[in-house]
Amino acid sequence: MKKSFLLLSFALLTLGSCSSDDNNDTTTPVGPSVGQVLQPSVGGPNQPNQVFVDLSTGKIESVNRATWDLGFSSGSDFRVVINGSLKMAVKKLETSDITLPQQSDIGVIISAGMNTIPATKGFADNPTGVLAGAGAGVGTAIAEISATDTDNKVYLVNLGFAVSAVKPNVGSVEVDGAARGWKKIRILRSGNGYKIQYADLASTTFTEKIISKDAAFNFTFFSLTSGNPVSVEPQKAKWDLGFTTFTNYTQDKDADEKPIEVTYGFSDFIVSNMKGGAQVYQVLVAAGGAYADFTKAKVVETNFTISVTDQRIIGASWRVGGGPGMLPSIKTDRFYVVKDSEGNYYKVKFLTMTNAAGERGNVSFEYALLK
Repeated sequence: MKKSFLLLSFALLTLGSCSSDDNNDTTTPVGPSVGQVLQPSVGGPNQPNQVFVDLSTGKIESVNRATWDLGFSSGSDFRVVINGSLKMAVKKLETSDITLPQQSDIGVIISAGMNTIPATKGFADNPTGVLAGAGAGVGTAIAEISATDTDNKVYLVNLGFAVSAVKPNVGSVEVDGAARGWKKIRILRSGNGYKIQYADLASTTFTEKIISKDAAFNFTFFSLTSGNPVSVEPQKAKWDLGFTTFTNYTQDKDADEKPIEVTYGFSDFIVSNMKGGAQVYQVLVAAGGAYADFTKAKVVETNFTISVTDQRIIGASWRVGGGPGMLPSIKTDRFYVVKDSEGNYYKVKFLTMTNAAGERGNVSFEYALLK
């Protein structure tokens, strides 16, 4: 595909600090020259948007991350993901009767502040993006939807946090707004699609909707607020990188000072479209040479292997998180190689994470088609 681009030239901005279109399609991929820059519209320090970038066209699409709650897989399996960008969490109950009143559970959360929630609790989807597993975070937090209705239990759903409207200090982020409350859900199969039942916790009745699969997309997304499917990601063959806040696993220690994995919310996170066929690996300048001199001949195909089963290869590795007395910054000692679903290769180098005023959530990166 071809598209004319405006080359952007600008001085690199001072980096801030951290707290915790149309396309004219043809048959040839775009070949941006070295120095081509894109600016994903993350939306500033509250980071309200999830942004999807297609490197072959330069097209950028964004959606408010509070638009959706659940994503229903379009694959041959029957898997449902939760919106980790809002720190949603779920817990399977012992009942399959959604008419029974339930109560919220303050323990069903994603780590925040001094709270540490072991990943083994299974309240969040596995952050690799691999869906397969027994549920409770081995794959998806919600177990695969069974063809036997009675096997599909009710789930307690912590809806996480709204997008914050509080302006943070310059260089910091403020991503979590007010708590969004709770729901209970039960999901069944409906032919080759899904049936979702959902209600407020105290309700003895429920609403039921049918969710269809669409093979052109990774997921069909659904809002428990509106009760309707919503458009979030582009078609699975039409994006490569996603910019988002993200529920990840990170290292911590338990009460006995033993290392454990816990769930934790990250800002400024980048995922690759693993399910759509995009692959990526990191190149350290010291080992792989300078970005400007990196050509297709230098690509190491086996380095893509990890990204086939992990969408977090870029993740937060492109930046330094900062801390007391230290501002976060871009890591200038590395860049990334991306292979899209059509077999095109690109090199990607991150340039900024702030605007001229020092406000976080203003990302820019340079990229080029490798030849």
